[in-house]
Amino acid sequence: MSESLTLDRRTHAFRPDLADAALEGRVVADRFVEGAPRRIAIPSTPIRRAPRSDAAIDSEALRGERVKVFEETMEGWAWAQLETDGYVGFIASDALGADDPAPTHRVTALRTFVYPAADLRLPPVAALSLGSEISLGREVETRGMLYRLLADGSGAVIARHVAPMGAAAEPDFVTVAERFLNVPYLWGGRTSLGLDCSALVQLALAAAGIAAPRDSDQQAAGLGQPVEGGLSAELIRGDLIFWPGHVGMLRDAETLLHASGYQMMVVSEPLAEATARIAASTGHQPSIIRRIG
Repeated sequence: MSESLTLDRRTHAFRPDLADAALEGRVVADRFVEGAPRRIAIPSTPIRRAPRSDAAIDSEALRGERVKVFEETMEGWAWAQLETDGYVGFIASDALGADDPAPTHRVTALRTFVYPAADLRLPPVAALSLGSEISLGREVETRGMLYRLLADGSGAVIARHVAPMGAAAEPDFVTVAERFLNVPYLWGGRTSLGLDCSALVQLALAAAGIAAPRDSDQQAAGLGQPVEGGLSAELIRGDLIFWPGHVGMLRDAETLLHASGYQMMVVSEPLAEATARIAASTGHQPSIIRRIG
């Protein structure tokens, strides 16, 4: 029997006409293909629900993230799956590059500039957000500042803003999330220019070496362990508070950090105030609290 009605289309690549070869025998499709590995070649790009520039944005892919491409259209769209969290959608083909070389470093600053050469006085050519992955070459010093050259010769980044792939993870994901304070809220966003509530959690956890699903309902179903007693329990820093369609994390037992669609930015506010406001506007109390580690 086909699993088409039960599989989550956000994380399983299948349509009536085309599906991932890994799903053959589980879903019905006209044809099945092996996805071709590619990487995001620009600072970031939307993952859209349909192959149109005005289509809804469900998520965003960052420079260097790997995708599996199942189809490319003559109109310039790729139907692909992001390796980071399995998200499926449409990406502009001109945002894609070759799979090789594999990234050597990850951006650890909230945001860093790419300069055309190792000199911060030059006008930058791009900006990369936290979690972006790049392939770097040798180190260069200019007026006491250390840079790393991009392996393809296209520019340079500040050396202290990157770390080797596989380097020690951040010790506290809440500290990472706190760096996003006042960043604008953006539905589907995953960068320091704008992000949504679940992306804040996902990016902060990733910096701490913890993989997380993309959306808040997926996170509520599988991250960490449930905290018995809900809001009446003894809550601690890092606890994740979930409402239907929303998530935030605790800075301490009484303070919530979240990308708020009400304030339209990442904010820190008393948990009691946030809970009362959300209940008043939506009728919802927290649905579950989960603890990482």
